[in-house]
Amino acid sequence: MAYSTNHQCPACTGPLRFDAKTNLLVCDYCDSKFPVEQIDAAYAQKIKQGMENGMGASAGEQAQAKEFGTNHLKTYTCSSCSAQLFCDEVTVAASCPYCGNPNVIAGKFSGGQMPDVVIPFKMEKKEAIEALSKFYKGKKLLPKVFSAQNHIEEVKGVYVPFWFYSGNADVNLKAAATRAAVHRTSKEIITTTSHYVVERKGNVSFENVPVDASEKMDNDMMDSLEPFDYSDLKKFTPSYLPGFLAEAYDENPQECVGRLEGRVSKTAAWEMERDIVGYDSVSVIKRDVKVNLQGRPKYAFLPVWLLSTRYKDKNYLFAMNGQTGKMVGKLPVDKGRFCGWFFGVAFGVAAVLTPIIYFAIMKAGL
Repeated sequence: MAYSTNHQCPACTGPLRFDAKTNLLVCDYCDSKFPVEQIDAAYAQKIKQGMENGMGASAGEQAQAKEFGTNHLKTYTCSSCSAQLFCDEVTVAASCPYCGNPNVIAGKFSGGQMPDVVIPFKMEKKEAIEALSKFYKGKKLLPKVFSAQNHIEEVKGVYVPFWFYSGNADVNLKAAATRAAVHRTSKEIITTTSHYVVERKGNVSFENVPVDASEKMDNDMMDSLEPFDYSDLKKFTPSYLPGFLAEAYDENPQECVGRLEGRVSKTAAWEMERDIVGYDSVSVIKRDVKVNLQGRPKYAFLPVWLLSTRYKDKNYLFAMNGQTGKMVGKLPVDKGRFCGWFFGVAFGVAAVLTPIIYFAIMKAGL
């Protein structure tokens, strides 16, 4: 059997939830507040007592409970997009945060690799809703009915899985550079251009470069949510989950290495290019970057508010960094407004260019 527990309030046994503002577990029934460490210690003691009393658990289940303390978690599978989410038993998954499908099926959490680290939520649900409303403002091509009729209350706080990679990159760079010298005489100006082949070799170290480990999440969207402040990085414990959903990774570290290498190679080469100074022009003709990973990638949960809304039978997904409040997403475009804007600009340009073209023609005698 698996151990089944809730994050219960020690004062009134009501369900606890993680409060993003205070970083405490709070009870909405008696207003009690508890540090994460206190609740972790209480559940660790509860698990220990359960194993000491036997409770009919197998050796494997006891070891799993001892190592993770997470058998009170449940999985939720979306029947539409197959997203695999997990949360504790007091969290209600009414709809999928990825596709908006309300048909979410609950099942027993069967264990598996737990995250090494987590950045807890700092932004609350109401702040995510307010941020989306602000995101709409000033968008002249946005349909008026979109912001008025979309269901921005369908908001889910989700811990998105990421892999954190560390290592170094060997960079071999070759560039063509020029430097010009100007000499003036009484009769002429002489410009002498010198050409150089510049080479740079070096090693660039990197630590905790994040790559999202969710096949369903848009990679560009997740990259756009960066940066995260790693000073808030905590050792993972399930006590950060109450009130939020969390997606288990569906892309292993090997599958994500390609994206990691692309990001690191571009940044490492750019750092080396910055070292080429003192020339008037620089053109890179060769970039060789070898990425070397060190150790096992860390499995991390990063906080993301997902706001799903529908417009004209199409789902629009927005994401907000649950730590910094940065909002990203693609908005629909009103075709009528776009046409009006386009022709308005075209007529404006034409009004400016027409007199210029006319006088040019007259001057040429055409």
